[in-house]
Amino acid sequence: MFEGRGLFSGHVARVCVKPAPVNSGIWFVRTDGPVPIRIAARLENVTKRARRTALRNGTVSVETVEHCLSACVGLGLDNLQIELDSDELPAVDGSCKPIVEALKAAGIQEQDADREVYVIQDIERVVDGDAELVALPPLHPDGDALEIEYDLDYGPESPIPRQRLHFVLRQEDFETMIAPARTFVLEREVEGLRAAGMGLHLSYQDLLVIGANGPIENALRFPDEFVRHKILDLIGDLSLLGRFIVGRIYARKSGHALNHLLVRTLLEAERERAHRQTLAKRPLSDIRRIQRVLPHRYPFLLVDRILEIEGARRIVGVKNVTINEEFFQGHYPGDPIMPGVLIIEAMSQISGVLLSQELEHKGKMAVLLSLDKVKFRQPVRPGDQLILEAEALKVRSSGAHVRARALVGGAVAAEGEIKFVLTDPQQ
Repeated sequence: MFEGRGLFSGHVARVCVKPAPVNSGIWFVRTDGPVPIRIAARLENVTKRARRTALRNGTVSVETVEHCLSACVGLGLDNLQIELDSDELPAVDGSCKPIVEALKAAGIQEQDADREVYVIQDIERVVDGDAELVALPPLHPDGDALEIEYDLDYGPESPIPRQRLHFVLRQEDFETMIAPARTFVLEREVEGLRAAGMGLHLSYQDLLVIGANGPIENALRFPDEFVRHKILDLIGDLSLLGRFIVGRIYARKSGHALNHLLVRTLLEAERERAHRQTLAKRPLSDIRRIQRVLPHRYPFLLVDRILEIEGARRIVGVKNVTINEEFFQGHYPGDPIMPGVLIIEAMSQISGVLLSQELEHKGKMAVLLSLDKVKFRQPVRPGDQLILEAEALKVRSSGAHVRARALVGGAVAAEGEIKFVLTDPQQ
């Protein structure tokens, strides 16, 4: 438990951190409304803000999460429920040291599960003007840590001198070298922030305000406290990937927006690798075997290959989308895209193949009954390979409930839940 006022809003917040089940990740929970609102600490929930990282679920947000997340990563914590009764986490002293101390005082318990990690496989670079972030694989194949090289350089006119630091993320070093580093702002920026209604409650003792001659009415904890705090922020932002990262990061003048872009780039690279690996697999069933299971025929047979089958639980297949498809002649012919209803039909057909794996359902036909939570994420065009995935949620003798997705290049094109009625085909 810890409490305090938010850095930007000044609102008082009380925070209670609770353990969460294995593989559940870190969640923030707003408890100040009629119903608790849960927000996963994942990149997809990031909402655009200046000078901080914020997460949103609908109209409810949690502001300035990066210091708390950095404390969690620094202590090696995976699964937590962080409850707060306001819209912004407490700034405490501008660092995450008080949060680290509160978490340690509460006690840390090891869970009976292997930690999921993201190992950087290839060099990935993101740039914004003269700021950049580069992700590189670990130097050794058995590496198990995140190394950060940060180059802080605001130029010769800045009162903040150039600072560089190489840091290997280990718990003890994080607690002593990074956690105490406080947030900072230039004196010339203060007026603009206050004019925008932010930080009105703050004094020179609450954070580092840097004037022409250094901190105003304050003192540095480290000669290079500025670069240490930038590493603190970066560690917190990288946690939005949802797993501990193993590899190397080179950072130059990066901020929250660029940090988020690197996380997005790493996730996209992982999806592309998984996509290539899926397509490289030898098919379990070709079109001839599929035709023995599905009653559909051209032009309504929308599954070309089966790549994976996990019993009657999960299946992965492929639909090759070509310009020769009949529907492209009239469906946006100047800029052809695959009709969404046909993507849903392809997802339904791969689900039908999955359901046929159950012995009691062989010889039965899966007929679409209803759709729920259907979303279209991106267009599907001629030349795309549509990866079709389906997972059985509930199967009975007369019906089934399936969750399905269609992906292109590792990114979701469409998804939804489908219910079927299982009937005997009419003779």
